[in-house]
Amino acid sequence: MSKLRLATVWLDGCSGCHMSLLDLDEGILVVAEKADLLYGPLVDAAEFPENVDVTLVEGAVSSQDDLKKIQLVRARTRVLVALGDCAVTSNVPSMRNSIPVSRLLRRVYGEGADSGDGLPGTDVPALLPQARPLHDFVAVDAHLPGCPPAPQVILSLLSEVLAGKKPAVATKFG
Repeated sequence: MSKLRLATVWLDGCSGCHMSLLDLDEGILVVAEKADLLYGPLVDAAEFPENVDVTLVEGAVSSQDDLKKIQLVRARTRVLVALGDCAVTSNVPSMRNSIPVSRLLRRVYGEGADSGDGLPGTDVPALLPQARPLHDFVAVDAHLPGCPPAPQVILSLLSEVLAGKKPAVATKFG
């Protein structure tokens, strides 16, 4: 039997969910026996691969780059998991949603700059009007809420997928 093709993606979030994934302790050995990690912050891969069995996505969709990436990830992934509260509800990234993007950028990069006007140009991805959860843009197969989700909950979902099962319920709670 071939190994499951696993990926992780980090959008607008803090990386706490990836830290929780690393906290699987010996569970990570079980995952490593049955899955190859093809893409993520811990893998040196520039382009998201095709034919991924499961992708864990951390973070909200906040920029045009995030939107393009999540659409590509969805197109190339069999089971897409919203990992953590930012991916599930847009949580902390959505705190900016009541502020128009132009005003936000002016405040942070103009008024808040130590010297000169540092308004971003083409070097920074264009922000969407609001930070939104993954399911506002693509179909999500499972939601793992938590800030971050407990490692046992992540391992439980991965174990289901590694066993060839589609996640039994849309949402997992620890």
